[in-house]
Amino acid sequence: MPPTPLVLLSARLLDPVTGAFLPHTALALSGGRIRALGDDREMRALADTSTTVIDLKGAVVTPGLVDGHLHPVSGAELTQGLDLSGCADLDAVRDALAREVSGLAPGAWLHGWGLDPNVFGDRPVGTAAIGPVLDGVPALLQMFDAHSMLASPRALELAGVDGPRTFDQAAEVVCDAAGRPTGLLLEDAACELVERAAPRPTRAERRDQLAGALREMAATGLTGGHAMDAGGESLALYAELDEAGELPMRLRVAPWCQPGTDAEGLRALIEGQGAGGALWRTSGVKLFMDGTIDNGTAWLERPDCHGESTHAFWPDPAVYTHIVGELHRAGVPTATHAIGDAAVRHVLDSVEKARAVGGGANGSPRHRVEHIETVPDDTLRRFAELDVIASMQPTHCCDFTRADHTDNWSRRLGEERAARAWRCRDLWDSGATVVLGSDWPIAPYPPLGVMAGARHRRPSRDLSQDPHGPEQALTALEALQGMTVNAARAAGEEHEAGRLAVGHRADLTVFAESPLGVAATDLPELPVLLTVLDGGTTHRAASM
Repeated sequence: MPPTPLVLLSARLLDPVTGAFLPHTALALSGGRIRALGDDREMRALADTSTTVIDLKGAVVTPGLVDGHLHPVSGAELTQGLDLSGCADLDAVRDALAREVSGLAPGAWLHGWGLDPNVFGDRPVGTAAIGPVLDGVPALLQMFDAHSMLASPRALELAGVDGPRTFDQAAEVVCDAAGRPTGLLLEDAACELVERAAPRPTRAERRDQLAGALREMAATGLTGGHAMDAGGESLALYAELDEAGELPMRLRVAPWCQPGTDAEGLRALIEGQGAGGALWRTSGVKLFMDGTIDNGTAWLERPDCHGESTHAFWPDPAVYTHIVGELHRAGVPTATHAIGDAAVRHVLDSVEKARAVGGGANGSPRHRVEHIETVPDDTLRRFAELDVIASMQPTHCCDFTRADHTDNWSRRLGEERAARAWRCRDLWDSGATVVLGSDWPIAPYPPLGVMAGARHRRPSRDLSQDPHGPEQALTALEALQGMTVNAARAAGEEHEAGRLAVGHRADLTVFAESPLGVAATDLPELPVLLTVLDGGTTHRAASM
């Protein structure tokens, strides 16, 4: 028999399917898999002198938690700047920027992230509202949605951006009536105009930033993530960490397919499927059907209160439909960012057309819709009918909207559509597979916070506030399933992941108590005692 490198004793093994504890009290791990389940005596018998034996003293073991949507590479770089996510008004933003400016070397760029558009209230989002604090300072301030940013006048000058631009996809350099840029850049194509002028971290810095971020994720109980990264170095960085034995999470990576992708580019995406290493692989393709509601670039069936969010991200949505069909026939699953109701409907229509033509290579791939922030009733049932995964980020609802609908997102949509915010409960009850994630760096990655938000739907900074759409809350067990069994199904890995079963992956998360028995508002503080990936520990609390 192969060696057994790790044995866990005196455990309570929580089945995420039933919510009950298994009759076993111990498990042995070997070859990256769960070798055996049994009692302490039986598992001790499988250990030898090379085995690490850990007495869990009654701690609770679940399958490893998986974030269904995150951006490790871009997030690791973006979050190196000034964190503005805690600023609740413009005065707080100005104060934070002033402190940062005071420590900058002459000519250095200021990078900020997490800026909430709600701080602008009824004022237009632009650098004019921030005042003179950025005078002469090249600065890029990412809005919280990472689909827009503010560029200071000096940054625009250095980038040579002095007026409107035309793009091949939905993007905009927002300008005033005189044609002068306000500083607001919408979507990647516009943001990249200025980002190219700013200094970039070195390859070594990017590698270290990524490794550090992934280690911190593992310490919160994450064993895996569905990575939606598209940066040119993303795959190379994952490979480098994996080969060095420094990849502390199992990653399923979906490269991007943008408008303008030709037949050769599509062929490269198809041929690249399955590439990877021991702990990461390319599986699926990420597409965008719209932008965000907060910056007016979502695709809605009716315009928002500003007359915006009326167009798809793809200039010709029929081209998107064609590409989904080609990927489906090649057996490649897609994950499409679709926030507005029109965007979600178009994705579902496209999947339906692709499936009608016939199954893909090696069976029909399982497609996904990412975000799904507002949809009408007639859309719900189609997820289950088409076997389309509903990928949701409940903390976005918690932290970026308000129960009284006074936030920017709700005001743009109006009462009818704001009342359909993040319909996790309705999608679940309609039979859809709902997988939960953070969309980090848009929202914090600790999985207990994501699960808690799915249950309480309250602002994490002030849990005394009313929940937004409490009728859409998930139960404790459903929230756990959203990051275990459902995450496995979303990846097509239900045969080997998401369960505590012999032969399944040895990816485990160990808690001081059962996450099902802790109140939703207290769940983020539940101690994570041990994180196990591929049979080895990536996090071990001092008490263990």
